[in-house]
Amino acid sequence: MAADRVWDDTLFAGAAAYYGRGRLPYAPGLADVLAEALTLDGRGRLLDVGCGPGTVALGLAHLFDATVGVDPDRGMITEARRAAAAAGASSRTTWVQARAEDLPAGLGTFTAATFAQSFHWMDQALVARTVKAMLRPGGALVHISDLKSEIRSVEGLPHPAVPYAAIDGIVRQYLGPVRRAGRGLLPDGTVGGEAEVLARAGFSGPRRLVVPGEQALERTADDVVAWAFSMSSSTPHLFGGGRDDFEADLRRLLRESSASGLFSERRPSTEVHIWGTDPAAER
Repeated sequence: MAADRVWDDTLFAGAAAYYGRGRLPYAPGLADVLAEALTLDGRGRLLDVGCGPGTVALGLAHLFDATVGVDPDRGMITEARRAAAAAGASSRTTWVQARAEDLPAGLGTFTAATFAQSFHWMDQALVARTVKAMLRPGGALVHISDLKSEIRSVEGLPHPAVPYAAIDGIVRQYLGPVRRAGRGLLPDGTVGGEAEVLARAGFSGPRRLVVPGEQALERTADDVVAWAFSMSSSTPHLFGGGRDDFEADLRRLLRESSASGLFSERRPSTEVHIWGTDPAAER
């Protein structure tokens, strides 16, 4: 996304309320792995860019004096504030509605900056340069994502797998064969090349870590519906007047796929790339 383009505020419009229930959690050891890798001791400041409803920021907030979450979607910031209050973390967290391209936005300097499956939505080169300047000497940029290469079988688990391919088929019936994203289309998916962008911005590394997942999860039909509505490609507003019909068809598919209404799934492993601020460091 180019810096001079107007932010598409419909990209995740209406999705925030579904995130917490619908999205699969990151691996449970993520905070401990980052605490060790970055030698975190409860001091310093964390910047979570594209924070969504605060999932990662709140999971790491206890490792810092202060945490700032930034997201352009008003609904996401509202959900993040609500979740922080429920967790008793309001005094240690700040939530800012802003595009990553609007940084530094007077937010100061940070010990670490996290991007949890958000960097691909941004003007990567601009944001990388800006965030590097916001990091203190010795600071780190941490790119967090699900481990895309793993195959998560439900063999041996008590319930059927979530029928993701069939769900995608229903989405395509309603929204067309090309992936939707807000007001636009993504025929080739989101942009990649993060490593090249971060290296050009002067970051060193990366150091790659994998936090193992694979824990068995039980998912209800409501969880799966929430997952669908949390995705940029199938947020509720994209269906217009057909939203209720889409949900009815989705729930019909889920009933046909599992008589009990329950599904088994394995938690994804989490892949972490840690980039340093010292350009002379060994890569």
